[in-house]
Amino acid sequence: MDAVRVALLREVLAGTQWPGAARRFAGSLRRAVVPAGGNLLLVGTERYEPWHLAAHLVDEAAWSGLPELAPTLVRHRVRAGEPPHLSVGLSRLEAARRGHTVLVVAPQEPGARLLERVHDARRAGATVLSLDGGDGDLGALAHEALSVARGTAELDLDTVQHLVSAAAGENSLPVRRGPGRFRDRLARLADQLTAPPPSRW
Repeated sequence: MDAVRVALLREVLAGTQWPGAARRFAGSLRRAVVPAGGNLLLVGTERYEPWHLAAHLVDEAAWSGLPELAPTLVRHRVRAGEPPHLSVGLSRLEAARRGHTVLVVAPQEPGARLLERVHDARRAGATVLSLDGGDGDLGALAHEALSVARGTAELDLDTVQHLVSAAAGENSLPVRRGPGRFRDRLARLADQLTAPPPSRW
């Protein structure tokens, strides 16, 4: 989702909790990964792999000048012959320690196997963040959780992932390159284009 679409989405959601909640969660993500030099492990459930969030975080890492935002996608099933970046299995969570961040995306129940791995990673010192559908067990494990209960009127968990990934890059201190970054200027332009016309009265 590009900057213009994110700006339009925020405009639609103005007056709801979601833009602010996404920015707070993105701030927690950034504060966890940037001082640690990265080590971000992104994992979904057996039925849901967060491909899109992984791709958006890679993009944000490049655009924002924060390579630490680029995650390692951890998968429940790895097939033979897949490229290295798609061949990281759940055993990777066993190596998570202090300085690692485990970001769990779980639209539905995460399952006992994943909860156990995440619990072990937290006990070993890893920071645990959760984007979820309201699972209480996962929320209790997470240092920071953003939950979207099923049936939420405004949006779904996929949309929240777009808001979080965009905010993760935007909330950083800008890397000055000349008069301003193109992405910053584009975001300001989008805000101007989507603003209501001034009142004449």
